Amino acid sequence: MSVNPNPGPFVRPLTVFGAELRRRRKMAGLSQDQLAEITQFSQSLIGFIERGERTPSRNFAQRCDDALEAKGELVHLWEQVTRGASPKWFRDWLDVEPAAHTLHTWEPLVIPGLLQIEEYARAVIRGEPGIADEQTEKAVMARIARQEIFARPNPPMFRVVLDEGVLCRPIGGKEVMRRQLERLVEAIESPRICLQIIPMELGVTTGILGGFVIAQVAGSADTVYIQSATHGYVTNRPKDVEAIYSRYDALRAEAQPQHLSIALIREAAKLWT
Repeated sequence: MSVNPNPGPFVRPLTVFGAELRRRRKMAGLSQDQLAEITQFSQSLIGFIERGERTPSRNFAQRCDDALEAKGELVHLWEQVTRGASPKWFRDWLDVEPAAHTLHTWEPLVIPGLLQIEEYARAVIRGEPGIADEQTEKAVMARIARQEIFARPNPPMFRVVLDEGVLCRPIGGKEVMRRQLERLVEAIESPRICLQIIPMELGVTTGILGGFVIAQVAGSADTVYIQSATHGYVTNRPKDVEAIYSRYDALRAEAQPQHLSIALIREAAKLWT
């Protein structure tokens, strides 16, 4: 009998996945070390995930599913936990984002979700008024899971424009911000990721009211995701897409080239050491 994917309100979704992984591992007669050897993940990572202390990737769920002959149950549980954590209005975007060959994004306030570390994501999500701890953990797991698109054989091009203020906003505390900015520098090492910063001193106001993402999908019309205070808006209406492209082009024209943007990120990181 599998663990209930819709547990009571005080059970964290990471705990649910970890408990099911542990149950199936023991049923198979394997130790953590043996499962680690089969899946090529570390024993420590398996331990963290079984205790609900780390977010598993889809690749992790798939390898464990194969190793434990779970017939897709672990992957299915992983999908239930991650997709079910997203608001209904965001689920249309979850169909678009993985299919995109190129994503263009602008963020005036926070690091984009696709580049957030777990602790930063948790701090951002906890800012939602009235959100419960179990909802927070589900949303964190779902957000980190989206980053799996960079692990696929042909990851999308990801072009990011950030306001410099994002680097200076103390989300999650000094340690979290330091590690988050280190993550940005690491991300830029990928030839598929481009990140540019708009210096605060320029006083740019274009796009200051909200972030957005443009998804380019082969054989389909471009689609945009537009943020708002209460919910996002996903559309491929030509007028909306054209308006967002116009803002994005204006923002990129003001942004520093990548090598100077990296210098700005490293300088900002010094604030958090």
